[in-house]
Amino acid sequence: MIIEPKMRGFICLTAHPKGCEQNVINQINYVKSKGNIDGPKKVLVIGASTGFGLASRITSAFGSGAATIGVFFEKPPAAGKPASPGWYNSAALEEEAMKAGLYAKSINGDAFSDEIKEKTLNLIKDELGQIDLVIYSLASPKRTHPKTGVVHQSVLKPIGDKVFTNKTVDFHTGNVSEVSISPANEEEIDHTVAVMGGEDWEMWMDALKAEGLLAPGATTVAYSYIGPALTEAVYRKGTIGRAKDDLEATAFKITAKLQDLNAKAFVSVNKALVTQASSAIPVIPLYISLLYKVMKEKDIHEGCIEQIQRLFAERLYHNGEFTTDEAGRIRIDDLEMRDDVQTQVANLWPVATAENLPEIGDLAGYKKDFLNLFGFDVAGVDYTVEVDEMVQVPGLV
Repeated sequence: MIIEPKMRGFICLTAHPKGCEQNVINQINYVKSKGNIDGPKKVLVIGASTGFGLASRITSAFGSGAATIGVFFEKPPAAGKPASPGWYNSAALEEEAMKAGLYAKSINGDAFSDEIKEKTLNLIKDELGQIDLVIYSLASPKRTHPKTGVVHQSVLKPIGDKVFTNKTVDFHTGNVSEVSISPANEEEIDHTVAVMGGEDWEMWMDALKAEGLLAPGATTVAYSYIGPALTEAVYRKGTIGRAKDDLEATAFKITAKLQDLNAKAFVSVNKALVTQASSAIPVIPLYISLLYKVMKEKDIHEGCIEQIQRLFAERLYHNGEFTTDEAGRIRIDDLEMRDDVQTQVANLWPVATAENLPEIGDLAGYKKDFLNLFGFDVAGVDYTVEVDEMVQVPGLV
């Protein structure tokens, strides 16, 4: 079938298998071009099919020659209906891993569930023995708690007693407008923390340790974001930020539990990037459009794969030392948060309009990155040619 992008709000309903494949190959080639990393050898990536999780799996496999297991929740294809992009990403990664003689297997299902945890533990036990790196990169709007059965739904809201009002952009149309968001109540805050906080990460690590599946000196990393004052009301000081606070506190709890293995847990604070999740957050698309323009002009822009390759090469596996900030976090958002970058973005923010955004921002880059997430607008792919949507993930367990 010929597959074209079909949009509904901040989501694309279709994905292109050849575009996703080319995207993955491009990321693999980038990692290879940077040389070998003396890094992990047996890696579990929870949330492995898109964004930072996918980049982590690619960097582990093609930067360090690691065996990888990826856990994700993706929609497989049906006749006449393309799969979700993460399905095609994972299929492409595993095809390339097989060609390179690398172990790569996947489990598709709800990573919050006890069933998927057990299935993953059994696979590790049977085929890898012990894991030396666990990446936790789940991005989900809801979570069914495995013990209580309660369905928790996250919200993107400020915290406090005031309605938040600021600029945002519809990246499809380029229209810059004001958006107002009412503050969250305590129940909404609690639900958001339950979905996006650290409890599930800790459950995974507890289960891995209990079964003896963590190698001595193992590392686990979860991903977070802080960002500038411009976005903090709706992000770092909002419901998501409260969940990220919980995630960061959980790193210390996990490290304490893993002391006997000399294993450690870290949170890596990453750069603002176009992802399915970030595209739905008001204010963030406009901020990213301005940020991209500034960082590209300074030649310091990074996408997911550049961020994660640098995280592995310069932070996680660099001279055996972990450099952290005063709160114990690894900072790979250092280029985004440079004073000169943030000053320029802050100066552009009040003057940004629909008319001048194409000039002062990088809306075209934002749109391209968004389409790339779903395998569209990828250089070298002929979208007029029919493709087989029924692609399978070769290492799916």
